[in-house]
Amino acid sequence: MQVTTKAIVISTIRHQDKGLVVRCFTQSDGLKSYYVRDAFSSRKAAQKMVYFQPLSILEIQAVHKNKGTLEYFKELRLAHPYSSVNTDIVKTSIALFLSEILHHCIREEEKNENLYSFLETAFLWLDNNDHAANFHLIMLLEITKFLGFYPDNNASHPYFEMTEGVFMPYESETCLTDKETLLLRTLMALKFDNSARAFHVSERQALLKILLDYYTFHLDGFRKPNSLEVFREIFS
Repeated sequence: MQVTTKAIVISTIRHQDKGLVVRCFTQSDGLKSYYVRDAFSSRKAAQKMVYFQPLSILEIQAVHKNKGTLEYFKELRLAHPYSSVNTDIVKTSIALFLSEILHHCIREEEKNENLYSFLETAFLWLDNNDHAANFHLIMLLEITKFLGFYPDNNASHPYFEMTEGVFMPYESETCLTDKETLLLRTLMALKFDNSARAFHVSERQALLKILLDYYTFHLDGFRKPNSLEVFREIFS
């Protein structure tokens, strides 16, 4: 079946000498993997690779056989060329980090227009705004809404229990401390537009650890990104 859809680039893997496997989250069909022949074999290879940077937003025409095998692009273009995500080192690091997160947490080949719309809107916001220090934290938390384990915030108890995702009146082995819980509550109240000065560096580092641990509790086989240490240094 031939489809025309927008797609966000999640990851790329080089295949043998010249091929490239591109994993995308598509608006029409959810997660799809495409094979690009001769991606590295011509003078125009660098031009091709511009399409496949982490979190690039593409408009594609593709053949979807839907047999669990690699699909193929027929045509593609940048739907929303970024003005700063691929040139600003902080934003580039955020894009690489979040693309790894999405690679490990989006697993099903099924349509999810709400998640697609959220991701596209968020990445365009990142491209057009300079206050990005807490962007990755808000993203990590917001994505849990679509994965089914957003924290239950119905109670004002002082401890957050990680395995059940609820706030508790007493502390247990799997609870955050009261100070860590307060940081999480502060993050839950933030939006992209009001997050610029919400946390100090040490608080951001603490929240990043909390959120990655939270993902580990709730997603079987979740792996922390390879870019994590570099990412921490950039935001230190």
